[in-house]
Amino acid sequence: MLRLSIWNEKKSGRGASGERSPWGRAGRGPMRGPFAACLAMLATIWVWLPAQAQEMGGLARPLGGSIEGRWGGTELRLDLSQGVPWRVFTLGDPNRLVMDFREVQWGEMQAPDMNGTDRVREVRLGGYRPGWSRLVADLAEPLVIESAVMLSDADTGAATIRVILKAADQAAFDAASGAPQDPRWDLPRAARIMPLPERDPKRLTVVIDPGHGGIDPGAERGEVREADLMLTFARELQEVLRRTGSFDAVLTREGDHFVSLEARVARAREAGADVFVSLHADALSEGQARGAAIYTLSEEASDAASAALAERHDRDDLLAGVDLSRSDDRVADVLMDLARLQNAPRSTALARHLLSGIENAVGRVHKRPLRHAGFSVLKAADIPSVLVELGFLSTDEDLANLSDPIWRQGMAAGIRDGLMAWRDEDAALAPLRRK
Repeated sequence: MLRLSIWNEKKSGRGASGERSPWGRAGRGPMRGPFAACLAMLATIWVWLPAQAQEMGGLARPLGGSIEGRWGGTELRLDLSQGVPWRVFTLGDPNRLVMDFREVQWGEMQAPDMNGTDRVREVRLGGYRPGWSRLVADLAEPLVIESAVMLSDADTGAATIRVILKAADQAAFDAASGAPQDPRWDLPRAARIMPLPERDPKRLTVVIDPGHGGIDPGAERGEVREADLMLTFARELQEVLRRTGSFDAVLTREGDHFVSLEARVARAREAGADVFVSLHADALSEGQARGAAIYTLSEEASDAASAALAERHDRDDLLAGVDLSRSDDRVADVLMDLARLQNAPRSTALARHLLSGIENAVGRVHKRPLRHAGFSVLKAADIPSVLVELGFLSTDEDLANLSDPIWRQGMAAGIRDGLMAWRDEDAALAPLRRK
């Protein structure tokens, strides 16, 4: 449920006419529903009009922020150089507050300071999708939105967002929580249905999925972020595949922004993917591991480490504010399970060929390189899909390799060779498959 109210006022607390804004007043009950989201954008445009003397251009910049304890709750404040369209809502399991804005140039700004409150555990901010930024605050206890307002200075155009949270029990929090449903935001663009062109069976569309991104940096070690490394390698792999003339290579994200697990699969299907390859480089909190490993989808993980890894990757989606509570109906689930069952041998063969190509190119792989787990990103029913762990940031040798462009070129060549070998075998077996 979207809970949002907008209020325009000068520093004095009233508009130029001395009257309260017609968009709502602080302290009153919040407006709800999709209408509020439209009001938010209209109100943002409206608050810019009195400041015609100042030319508003470029992205908004953060001017500061804080999270402070207050009696019975918490107040979050965020100062911006100009007003922007925005929305705010809460999600559960785990409890968190989510704020979305038109893209903000965060620069070197860190998360807002937390002063005198232990009701908020952690705050993350960054790119969420092209043109939008996101702030996620992990809540230590259930807090519901009491009021959410944007105050705008008519002279400078600067804006302050204030969100006041009040303590509540879990039942009240769950009742008030939920991502706002807006088809313009949540669904991919509708594609025109057109006849499929004749395709060269030896030319494949490979969708490359650089893991994490934006508000979800993935594994981190020092200044190195998994999201950045995977995007760099994905671009290099894309170039290597295109140079062969045998592959069309498409990325699920082109920049440092968040893409949900479901959206990554949807983008692969939109691109007409023949193969889906997700790229990661994890870090272990305990023990040590090194070398590449390749995962395929399975309801049961091949080992405890694989199960923990799949759970952590899915949890990253939750912590970034995505609501994964919705599920398909039972008939659709059964049909997709049947399709995956038929497609599973192709994914297994793909993993085997990729492993052979990588081993020939870089020499060393993980001691147990072929694994399986319940990764959501591998659940495309009709696309052979694998997740490639290129190495482990927690291991010095792997970190050095992943940071070395020459080593990455060798890894990209190994993946290319594996794809070509799989393509030839898959084409030979195609006549034997059940139509």
